[in-house]
Amino acid sequence: MRTPYRSPLWTRRVFLSRTASSAAAFSLAPRLAHAAPSPLTGRYVTHVSIVRVNQIEVTPSRNIGQDEVADNSIVRIQSRRDAFARGCPNGRMTWAFSWLALIDDRQQYKDARRLLASFHDKYGDEITFIPGGYFAPMYDTRENNRQTIHKALAMVSKIVGGNYRPQCLVAGFMDAENQRHLANDEGIHVCQGQIWSQHGIDNGDGDGGICYPYYPSREHYLKPAQGPADFIDCVCLDGWTCDFLPARRQGFDGGFNSRLGVGPIESVGNLGKQAGRKEMMDTTAIHFDTGHALNGFGWVTGIWETSIGHDEDLTWWLQAVRNRWPDTTVLTEGEFGLKWREHTPSNAHLNYRFDERGTGAPGSEKELEIKWYMNREFRLALLRNWVKNDSPKIIDFTRYDLPAHEPPTPQREWSLMNVLNQKGTRPQDKPLRLAQLSADDQRRIFARYPELKKLE
Repeated sequence: MRTPYRSPLWTRRVFLSRTASSAAAFSLAPRLAHAAPSPLTGRYVTHVSIVRVNQIEVTPSRNIGQDEVADNSIVRIQSRRDAFARGCPNGRMTWAFSWLALIDDRQQYKDARRLLASFHDKYGDEITFIPGGYFAPMYDTRENNRQTIHKALAMVSKIVGGNYRPQCLVAGFMDAENQRHLANDEGIHVCQGQIWSQHGIDNGDGDGGICYPYYPSREHYLKPAQGPADFIDCVCLDGWTCDFLPARRQGFDGGFNSRLGVGPIESVGNLGKQAGRKEMMDTTAIHFDTGHALNGFGWVTGIWETSIGHDEDLTWWLQAVRNRWPDTTVLTEGEFGLKWREHTPSNAHLNYRFDERGTGAPGSEKELEIKWYMNREFRLALLRNWVKNDSPKIIDFTRYDLPAHEPPTPQREWSLMNVLNQKGTRPQDKPLRLAQLSADDQRRIFARYPELKKLE
């Protein structure tokens, strides 16, 4: 019987998982609010690696990608862990098995499962599950996904042993109801449940949310809960930290990759080592310099499939980050989400702000500046040419106080769009001056950010 690694959050996690019920989870936020915890501070990196059989295993019995068995060997898995250790010797990372990687009877995958269990024992790594190859809600029903997740988590516990239970689920996209099931039925209170700004690329669309942690509403996974009535006690996390300027685009509009950021496929793979690594660091700096000053903490994250390689880039990036920001903590996805949860009992005081001037990478124009404001009531993005000192225009205004609805059945589109969306996919998605918004929307914005009145 293995003795599982015990992180500082172990005791609290086990307690919650064993005592959670619908009523207890539902009332957790008010109880914690009474304690008035201090805001989260610091700089954090979370890294997730995926081990799979096929490229996109959209359901347990269907895949739409290529066979990747050769690229998920134990040699490749060990290489990834060694690269991570060279970049951050004392760090902990999260590993996620696909469904087929959990059940494959070939020796390669038996060895892979044992190897990942040993990483938990030796390093404290988190071992968990990824349903649907990032796109579970797009291809299968909520109930089927719930059952798959339940079975897979039990398999993960058995693989690791010692009554192990992961602290998070890695999902790409995950509907609100299944995030509620995670919290209430599985005792797991962290879900990497959205891919921020993704639209017109890969196999699922999901723009409209907040790129930093929040508690989702029961109405929609991208909508922050507005109060106890719609509160889900599951911290929803983004999957990839992207450069905000390319991310405002739809797919590959203009010949630019809207997912450019810390991910090696988009950065190093497309731009080359020198330019790509520079973009990885420039994107990190958005959060660890100005973002840290604005928000009190900074967080950068990414999911790298074992099959894609780029191990040298992982080592280089982690070393560069720790050299530039020595206070950075590199921890598992679950640990980070629970740390945020300890400091943040509800969405009431969310007030994330980001200010980026273009990095010069393709799609991140040096002369442009984008400012994001994200809170429980809305998100707002302002874009301007700072070289010309132009007045900013609104490129996104998404209200979260309005009713929202997820698709009732599987489909590609899972976005939350209402007043104005950055992707420009609808006729109304045209940049506006603040004064062009309705009087009610202006009052809403100025009540929270009175300094923006001067931009009218």
